[in-house]
Amino acid sequence: METSTFTRPERGAELELAVESLAYGGNGIARLEGSGDGRGGYVVFVSGAIPGDRVRAVVTKRKRSHAEARTLEVLEPSPERIAPVADHPGAPWQVLPYERQLAVKQEQVVDALTRIGHLEGYALDEIVPAIEQWRYRNKLEYSFGTAADGTLVCGFHAPGSWHEIVPVADCMLASERSNAAREQVLAWCRSQGLKAMDRRTHVGLLRNLVVREGRRTGALQVRIVTGPGELDTASLAGAVECEGLMWTRTDAMAESTAVGETSLIAGATALEEEISGLRLAISPLAFFQTNTEMAERLYAIAAERADLKGWERVFDLYCGIGTVGLSIAARAGEVWGLEIVEPAVADAISNAKRNEIDNATFFAGDVRLALRELVDEASRPDVCMIDPPRAGLSQKVVRRIIEASPRRIVYISCNPTTLAPNAAQLVEAGYVLKRVSPVDMFPQTPHIECVAVLERA
Repeated sequence: METSTFTRPERGAELELAVESLAYGGNGIARLEGSGDGRGGYVVFVSGAIPGDRVRAVVTKRKRSHAEARTLEVLEPSPERIAPVADHPGAPWQVLPYERQLAVKQEQVVDALTRIGHLEGYALDEIVPAIEQWRYRNKLEYSFGTAADGTLVCGFHAPGSWHEIVPVADCMLASERSNAAREQVLAWCRSQGLKAMDRRTHVGLLRNLVVREGRRTGALQVRIVTGPGELDTASLAGAVECEGLMWTRTDAMAESTAVGETSLIAGATALEEEISGLRLAISPLAFFQTNTEMAERLYAIAAERADLKGWERVFDLYCGIGTVGLSIAARAGEVWGLEIVEPAVADAISNAKRNEIDNATFFAGDVRLALRELVDEASRPDVCMIDPPRAGLSQKVVRRIIEASPRRIVYISCNPTTLAPNAAQLVEAGYVLKRVSPVDMFPQTPHIECVAVLERA
């Protein structure tokens, strides 16, 4: 047997690479020839590159099976590459024409279900395009940082960096009013002489800024996140135009906007929004889909796939503030929601009351532990609506759903690579994957949403 003399590239090595295709998550795929692996070459996943590009890239990680690299320079651009609209690290696919973005996302859903789940025989709908390709997000999380000259900035983490913050003047994913609120907060912080937290030493006050918008109501919710310390809250309230201004203080080492103690500075704690005929109140830490207009499309598809006749018992798992369950309550006999985040459950209960929906009941609990109790309380469901986080369902949660034995499962997924093994486990237990409907919620990014329908055989 011939012995390969191929040497895997070291971290920090610079390579010239020809990019062949796109992996799930958005990185380009290139191969180093002569690796002797018998599979067409050692794979390098390249951020900032698209199929057809020839790039100079630096290796950031090296593993036995593959390496990861970051594009330093595009030596020969792909024929498909177009000029970017915005200098924005959160919009890596903007150099691809939108029609091509849609085609790649459709292909990646099929690839995940086939390659990971070994699933076939289902109906696949054409991907639903986004209504707006820019300025569609109702929520942005920014980070404070320090420029080379010492100036306070507010923007996003540089690609591949946990400490460098790239300032943004106009976030093209946010509305003009949302951008204005960010600029108002930044100007006030500069006038106060406040410093950003150094992510190496954890010295400094300012950490993050969260701006959330009611797309249908026009309301803004602004939340500044700091370490321990003090702010002149009266002055801040006079500097920022919004309907709800909050302050979260945390001493956590990790950078997160979901931990700490939050207090109201001015206005209302909950953000008012309208979707699918519902009037909703959204508390600061509650999950809500970040593209309001496309969330309405997504939920409409999920409701159609549930195929309710008016008598069914529906379980809404990972229900959040109750959006999915409340949007289908009029078509169901009863709705039972389960969610681990207690403020979100409180929102769901409040939202049911404000929309005069009396056949929906919501509980706080971990689906993994509480689903059996919910079955004991409500009896077995006819339909399960499931909208899990990006990590998908653990095997134990899938087993609990199988035990509950719903006739139909409508799975709203934000990650086809976790949908695939979950669906495969359900199919092994006797369900049939009937239909998959991809939906583009996040143009200019590699993120993919889809609705999958499984029925008990």
